[in-house]
Amino acid sequence: MSDDFYCDNVLSGKIDVNKVHETDNVLAYHHTRPFWRTHIVVIPKRHISSLLTLESSDDALFMELFEVIRKVADSVVAEKGAARVLTNLGDYQDSKHLHFHVYSGDRVQK
Repeated sequence: MSDDFYCDNVLSGKIDVNKVHETDNVLAYHHTRPFWRTHIVVIPKRHISSLLTLESSDDALFMELFEVIRKVADSVVAEKGAARVLTNLGDYQDSKHLHFHVYSGDRVQK
């Protein structure tokens, strides 16, 4: 098993996820172990290690990814009144696959 939860489990179909939004290249779904009351993960369907490894050839995918993040965040703000968007890098990034968290509300896990 690699250190890429998203390729190994989500994109492979090994685990089912509750999808929020999907395009040909991007998937947004409810986190499988949420840390906040509302916790959605947005990932590219193609493996990219992190924000730091994006290349100019990824520009179109990055724009599509951010359009999905914007739509998801807009929906969360409309429903909950507020949202945050977060990505992790380096040692803070448990799964080495570019992903963004869109979340709102109190923490539910420690």
